[in-house]
Amino acid sequence: MHERRNLTRWQLVHKARLKQEGAQVWVDCYIIDINFKGMQVALPIGLQRDVFIRMQIALSEDCTVELEAWAAWRKAVYNLNLHGLYFTKIKDEDKEKIYQFTRTHVPQQANQKWWQRLNFGVESISGPNKEPDKRIFRRFEAVFPVRILDEIDSREGRGRTADISAKGVGIMIGVQLKVRTPLELWIEPPDEMDPLYTRGEVAWSMPTGVNEYRTGVNLEKADLLGLSRLLRQAKKPNIT
Repeated sequence: MHERRNLTRWQLVHKARLKQEGAQVWVDCYIIDINFKGMQVALPIGLQRDVFIRMQIALSEDCTVELEAWAAWRKAVYNLNLHGLYFTKIKDEDKEKIYQFTRTHVPQQANQKWWQRLNFGVESISGPNKEPDKRIFRRFEAVFPVRILDEIDSREGRGRTADISAKGVGIMIGVQLKVRTPLELWIEPPDEMDPLYTRGEVAWSMPTGVNEYRTGVNLEKADLLGLSRLLRQAKKPNIT
């Protein structure tokens, strides 16, 4: 498949069914959006955090996919739970099912808000005009010391994190790095445990003061267990 398709997020607002491994019954849900890496889904139940969840998703009567996912975040929206799920294991044939299904079923959304379509056997949801968070991964403000290594120039530097998600880190450092610079990072939690080691690439960098730059780093892979350990140490996580 062309890489472009991996980056597309299809806005569905589509009623589906979900069953976790070991469960006896299917649960009605609404898929808000989906791509090959994850989805936003609204459920009447909450999924467990910080574990890998094997599940089946019935997109239609003749289209069911099996995958393993991680609940990266959860947000209460009226009487539902909106989850951001990251697919940790999904077969190529199930990616193809998702692609073919969305080609056929993606509706025109017009101006209708997604929560106006949700109905789980109760009255239709109505309320303030709030848009759902469009990120698969929620970003949290979290300040930790960080050591970086510029793999091109073999330069080391120190700074601090500004925010963290499973696939990205915002850091404050004293030098401006070029876009696409490969980095090694060691994020130091205050729990006296080993630093969290990760690798990534500079996505952007901009000055915020004298000899200070805010830099966004895209991580090579989502270290979900490491993220959970860091966020337990963060005193004031916020959504940005």
